[in-house]
Amino acid sequence: MNTSGTDEQGLRLIPFRGLRYVPERVGSLAAVTSPPYDVVVRPDGLHHLESADPHNIVRLILPQADTAEDRRRQAAKTLEHWLAEGVIAPDPEPALYVYEQRNDEILQRGLIGALALSSAADGIVLPHEDVMDDVVADRAELMRTMQAHLEPLLLTYRSEGAREGAAAVIERVAERPPLLSTTTEDGFHHRLWAVTDPAERTEIEADLARHQALIADGHHRWATYLRLQREQSAPGPWDFGLVLLVDTTRHPLQVRAIHRLLRGLPVPRALDALTGLFRVRTVEGPLPRALDALAEAAAEGNAFLLAGDGGFHLVDRPDAALLARTIRTDRPEAWRSLDATVLHSALLDDVWRIPDAPEHIGYIHDTGAAVEQAERLGATAVLMHPVREEVVRDLARQGVTMPRKSTSFGPKPATGLVMRSLTID
Repeated sequence: MNTSGTDEQGLRLIPFRGLRYVPERVGSLAAVTSPPYDVVVRPDGLHHLESADPHNIVRLILPQADTAEDRRRQAAKTLEHWLAEGVIAPDPEPALYVYEQRNDEILQRGLIGALALSSAADGIVLPHEDVMDDVVADRAELMRTMQAHLEPLLLTYRSEGAREGAAAVIERVAERPPLLSTTTEDGFHHRLWAVTDPAERTEIEADLARHQALIADGHHRWATYLRLQREQSAPGPWDFGLVLLVDTTRHPLQVRAIHRLLRGLPVPRALDALTGLFRVRTVEGPLPRALDALAEAAAEGNAFLLAGDGGFHLVDRPDAALLARTIRTDRPEAWRSLDATVLHSALLDDVWRIPDAPEHIGYIHDTGAAVEQAERLGATAVLMHPVREEVVRDLARQGVTMPRKSTSFGPKPATGLVMRSLTID
């Protein structure tokens, strides 16, 4: 991918008329936002969001009804009703949006817009994880029914670090009064600005055309965008998808692991099966102390922390013969040595023989929640150590995807601050 010239098309981000909550019609902007749909995994989290405000966006991204078809229809009717009532309204003119997230430790700014879709083979937007077909099919049905993009994907690109191009526009815009400002219960302060000036949009467009992006969060939604685009018979709004683009040269993201909940596997049985295949040691809690032990072991090789029986068990030093027998040889060494690769190929597929299906494996972002659910269900939580962003990006550039749910980049954009209708010009 050419990153210094314009002979080859790079990122193309176009403005759109954002759908936004009308502050006077809701309790507060913070009360109607939500984390991305795949982070809201616990029923108590869903109920908490639903009760925060009757117009919380979770009623659109995770509608509740008896059947999948009823859920989709309900979400579409709810969005239509909120638009008719003036709870949500489109902005008066198309814009790109500067979005800021800030807390005591992090300042992240990026651009929200409609990004031209492209395949991985084009080398413009690089996926780094596999996706689950059933999840893509479900999100496609919902998106098709609602005719809207409700959640911006998180994409990253890397500039040369100079205060020019998109970076210069973002910093100028952030000195102006914002369209909205709110603080969510996780302590993040959010601000949003509209970029409508043609000269500033041209400056952004020329800069982004020199770059490629890595999908940091939202692989299933990106795959959904591509699936729905293929269904169309003519060019149109389905050729673009709602994204947040962050320059990680200026605003590095945090990379966290996504943990596994093995619903039908008690910890004692999981440990018994590892005899002779891994080194297993019991480590002292509490959880932060056990995670420190995991980090120390992970610095030397593959390592996992098992929990669910009230204790913590460090699993490392896999048997070389096991790895030789179970890990694919047609991938780069960086992929072969990933913890997620060893977990799925050696442990889940071979040792424990657990199908990668929702009824067997849950994917949980929060470490404490993974441990709590495992203890409550008599299951096993496999706690993972995060992968470095450079490893993710290097593999993506080689066209190599990691096992699904290998990473969690953040902070993720709050859902509900700006949305995109595919029927409003």
